[in-house]
Amino acid sequence: MTPSITPVILCGGSGTRLWPRSRVAKPKPFLPLVGDSTLFEATVARAAPAHGFAPPLVVTGARHVEHVESQLAGIEATIVVEPAARNTAAAIALAALRLDSDAIMLVCPSDHHIADSAAFRAAARNAAGLAADGYLVSFGIEAKSPETGFGYLERGEALAHGGFRVARFVEKPDRARAEAFIAAGTYAWNGGIFAFRVGTFLEELAAYRPAILAAARAADLAGSQQGRQFHPGAAEFDGFAPESVDYAVMENTTRAAMVPVDMGWSDIGSWDALHLALDRDAAGNSVQGRAELVDCRNVLVTSDGPRVSVIGLEDVVIVVDGDEILVTTHAGTQRVGKLHGAANQ
Repeated sequence: MTPSITPVILCGGSGTRLWPRSRVAKPKPFLPLVGDSTLFEATVARAAPAHGFAPPLVVTGARHVEHVESQLAGIEATIVVEPAARNTAAAIALAALRLDSDAIMLVCPSDHHIADSAAFRAAARNAAGLAADGYLVSFGIEAKSPETGFGYLERGEALAHGGFRVARFVEKPDRARAEAFIAAGTYAWNGGIFAFRVGTFLEELAAYRPAILAAARAADLAGSQQGRQFHPGAAEFDGFAPESVDYAVMENTTRAAMVPVDMGWSDIGSWDALHLALDRDAAGNSVQGRAELVDCRNVLVTSDGPRVSVIGLEDVVIVVDGDEILVTTHAGTQRVGKLHGAANQ
């Protein structure tokens, strides 16, 4: 791993599907949901200079700068403060314009859990090698179950560095298609982790979404440095349709590649996903805080104070956060973000 590989950590979104613990003012990246570290702190630690990486570049919004600064205390980093949330293609462009054209960007969401950091770093080395060869690289997470909430990557011809061309990107499938992907054995989950050579990414963005690049360049030129924070120009960061990097670049480029990896990955996208990432007892139960469970199966209880007693329930999630209480089945966890409280706190 060479120092020219820069972790670019994206801190956006509100994590409303983890309400009431995750709030708009303090969303899930900044919470200790798995272990003692927050998801953001764990992301920074996985790709720290001690492991051969360059200091991180964090892209976040003004609302979350205080959280980022406090959780980066004592850590060398650059912080790019987005003038507005305009999805990942624009956020990555702002980051790229702060780096040398030959640098390798390792783009990481700040709110994912990865159990096997060594496997992550090995995949990062492979991805960086492919990126240096001119490919735009996705991490292909080993698909162990027919999930319908993730996009998929179909593996194509073999490349160097343990990688493959991406034969095609597949949007979130229905259950039958997801089961067929698992049976085929040539599909991986698209985990939203990427490696790009900066110059290559900017070339492809210019080819497929020139308006996004033009706005990012204008905002970069109009920006101001405030300590380690860089604030792009707000007025200039406009005039384009917000798009994810997948839609804007990855699904269009002829240079798409993937590195397969099995690293205990979870996007912690719901209470159900968090439950799967936590240690569970023989009956599948997990407890955070004060709780007593009797004759329960597959129950998650997390409480920041009050004692919770549960008897005879299965497949249930109970969350206590201050004066807010959430009770849902595991099947209902995907709809938590639709609650009025989740959308307004």
